Parts: sequence; C-alpha cells; structure tokens
Amino acid sequence: MVSMEEELQIIGGSELEGDVIISGAKNAALPILCAGLLTSETISLSNVPDLHDVDTTINLLSHLGSTTKRHTKNEVSIMSNKIENLKAPYELVKAMRASILVLGPLLTRFGEAIVSMPGGCAIGQRPVDQHIKCLSALGADIRIEHGFVIAKSRKLKGTLVRPDVVTVTGTENIIMAATLAEGETIIENAACEPEVVDLSNMLIKMGANIKGHGTNRVIIHGVDRLYGAKHKIIPDRIEAGTFLCALAATGGNIKIKGINPNDMLATIDKIRLSGVTVKQDDGNLICSISKRPKSVDIVTREYPGLATDMQAQFMALNSISHGTSMIVENIFENRYLHVQELNRLGADITINGNFATVRGVDFLSGATVKATDLRASASLVIAGLVAQGKTTIEQIYHLDRGYENMELKLQKLGANIKRAINRNEE
Repeated sequence: MVSMEEELQIIGGSELEGDVIISGAKNAALPILCAGLLTSETISLSNVPDLHDVDTTINLLSHLGSTTKRHTKNEVSIMSNKIENLKAPYELVKAMRASILVLGPLLTRFGEAIVSMPGGCAIGQRPVDQHIKCLSALGADIRIEHGFVIAKSRKLKGTLVRPDVVTVTGTENIIMAATLAEGETIIENAACEPEVVDLSNMLIKMGANIKGHGTNRVIIHGVDRLYGAKHKIIPDRIEAGTFLCALAATGGNIKIKGINPNDMLATIDKIRLSGVTVKQDDGNLICSISKRPKSVDIVTREYPGLATDMQAQFMALNSISHGTSMIVENIFENRYLHVQELNRLGADITINGNFATVRGVDFLSGATVKATDLRASASLVIAGLVAQGKTTIEQIYHLDRGYENMELKLQKLGANIKRAINRNEE
C-alpha cells in the first residue's frame, strides 16, 4: 500500500530579500467566525486567512446549519438564520481546540449546546474547565458525558466571573455568551490579546455593548439581539514574528507589510536584541541583519508578554546564534516537542522541566525531520533555511493549519524551498 503525504524540501543558505505581505490572524478569525452564530443576519469578513483551521471552522458552522460562502479566497460570509443542529461532533472538533468557541454563542442564543471535547496540537492539556466554570456562573447547567460538554440554560444572567488562569479562548467564549445575557457581566483576569480585542470590536459592530476589551477587566451589558456586520480581520502577529525570526537566522533585508506593530512589541524588542535592525514605516517593518545573530533569553507570558506561539521560532534562531540562551515556557507544559527534531539538525538544546538551554552552534546540517505541532513546524522551516544541505520536513499539515502559503512567500524572498509529495510504501 502506498500513502502520499506532502512535505517541504529546503536547501539552506540563502539570505532573505524582498517584501512579504502578512495574512489575516488565524487566532482572530476563528472566534469571529463563531460569532456568526450570535445573529440571524449576515456577517461579512475580509482578510480571512486561507488555512485548514479556517476550513474546519467553516465546515463546523455549516454542520450546525449556518450558510457559509467563500466569495474569494480571503472573503467569507456567514448567515445563521436556520440553525438546525446544536451538536458539534467529535469528527469536526477533534482537529482543532478552537471548536470549543461555538459553546458560548450556541448556549446564549439557543439555550443549549452539545460540544465534543476538543483536540488540536499535542502541546499541553489546555483544559476547558475555565469555560465551564464561568459559563456555569452565568447560570448554565453544564455536565460532561461521553466526551461531550452538554450545556443548557433558559436565559444566561450577567454576573462577576474570574477565571482561575488567563485564558484566551475562555475569555472569548464568555464575552460572546455575555453579549446576549441578561444584565451586566464583568470578567476579571481577562485575556488582553489583540485577537480578543478584534473579536470584541466585531461584536460591537454587531450591536454588542462591551467596554474594557484589551484590559484584564471587561464589562459586557447584554442586549436583546445582535445584527449583521462587516469586518476585516487583523493581521497575524505570529506570522509576522515568524518571518522576523527567519530573517534574523538567514540574514538579509525584508519589508514585512500590512501589520500592526503595536500588537507585537515584545517580539520586536527581542528580535532587535538578536541584532536585527527594525524600522517602522506606516504599518510596515523594514528589517535587516548582516552578521551572525546574538542569542536572546526568552520567557513566554500572557499578552503583552512574549507569546508562547513564538517560543519555537526563537529557539530555532537561538540554535545558530552566538552564545547560550535560556528559554522558559510558562504557558504549555508540553511545548518542547520540536527540541528533538532541532537536535537532529545539529542544534545543542537540553531540557529541564519548562527550562531549555540553547547553546548556539556554528552550523546546522540538513536532515529529515517531522513537524509535531503548528509552531514546531515553523521552527523547523527556519532551521532548514540556514542548515547546510537539504532538509525535508514531514507532516506539514500542522503548518497548513496556521500559515497561509508559507513556502510561496519564502520563495518570493529568495529561499530555496518547495512543497513535494512523499510516497511511502506501507
């Protein structure tokens, strides 16, 4: 039996030169797509990234009864006036944790939701207990049976909720549920990420009454109904940061176009410490480096700290930088799966709990490696861009979950990278 999987093949050694346009943010698009369940009218979205996770979300909404249309590759409309199914099955939820974001909208608008326990990358437990705790505080009766979250409520009622930990999807679920709840909901210890702000801005366009989004205290006054709206998804700060790390590793000069620099200041500060010159120019970053980068210590934190989604990319950069660096992963307990693969390429990385010590080496050597999760995939691409010889990255379906046409964008910057079919004899 022959199985066929796509892989990336990279010949390292090319500097990056040219312009790259950043796509819409995956982590903003997914909750905003789910927000379409809150109204019977049409929401029209632009700058939607063309990603597997977006496809999965659209398929899930269609299964529930929404009418979804892709007008162009990056323009999507959703109308949820005929929701016929309040159950999100395992087959559609297992590939992506963000599927839990249909829970709040279905519960607050229809009084019921049955959502399979979600899956996604194997980077940590990422439990949904905080979603359940806070929605229960709003008056929902929630239980877990046979792998499903089963939630019911006649009418959610606003109250003060405080998640035990800062949770992005938890904050988003609570905000969406509270928009149609009775009275005032106050979320303390709320996530402050730009993606939470983008969702809130979209909901406000739909008629929601939300204050304080972007701070750790969000206040929502419930309204009777929400309406259709148009919205442009914010640019992906993680994709922009990935290209910054790629440039720092390879050398060269690039312009990163169409971003919000203020959303990624922690990443920009760290990349400057590595030796990259970064200048802001009207929503663009003009970046250059002509010498070997310097190692930088990394500690992942909730926004506005350095995002956990940038840890793997900085680790790849540090692996070929001058000096030794310490990386501390504070968000997910199992987010060092890429270390073994980077070491296969010749990196010198050791792990002790949530601490990683990265000793920069003079060069990496191309080899065949496997992507273990979304951001690990990006770290292996960066490593492959600087490794001597050929690097082959398998299991790149992880990459396609969160990066739109990454190899095509890198090709335009001069990288020797291509997508190929791997035919495996089984």
